[in-house]
Amino acid sequence: MEAVTVVLPIPRTAAAPALRLRPWRAEDRRALVDAHRDPLLRRRLTTSLANDAEAGRWLDAQAAGWDTATQFSFAVVGDDDTPLGHVVVKVRDAGTAEVGYWTAAQARGRGIAARALETTSRWALDTRRLSRLDLLHAEDNPASCRVAEKCGYVLDELLPPAPPDFPVSGHRHVRAPGR
Repeated sequence: MEAVTVVLPIPRTAAAPALRLRPWRAEDRRALVDAHRDPLLRRRLTTSLANDAEAGRWLDAQAAGWDTATQFSFAVVGDDDTPLGHVVVKVRDAGTAEVGYWTAAQARGRGIAARALETTSRWALDTRRLSRLDLLHAEDNPASCRVAEKCGYVLDELLPPAPPDFPVSGHRHVRAPGR
């Protein structure tokens, strides 16, 4: 199998350093486990990685997604190549996909999620020939709502709770090509 080589640059701005989006690597296990220790992140995600073995299985699943072209998962990294967050495109059916993201606690509040989501969204719409990207988040997550809106995702519908994975109501934001 050939290694995945997609790397997306995010240029430096006047207020923020350059970032890169790259596939996750085996050496990212410790950073994944550390990020998943954050109580806020654990509350927002359906998956919690508590140890090296769980992180390894998660990394294997991300690599399998690239291999099958069904899920494109990126680590968001800075100059030192340490993961600061995650952004993913999950292909659902012909022409549509769902995006998701998280930012490690120490990297929040710096615009990293919006910059990573915008770059990934443009890449997905331009290169994967998608007609629509969906972004779902819990209704009690106003930060995700702001990131979605900043990146051109329009609120499409309110979603009822769907326990156990989604115990509270949520939002579906949608982005189409040209936004």
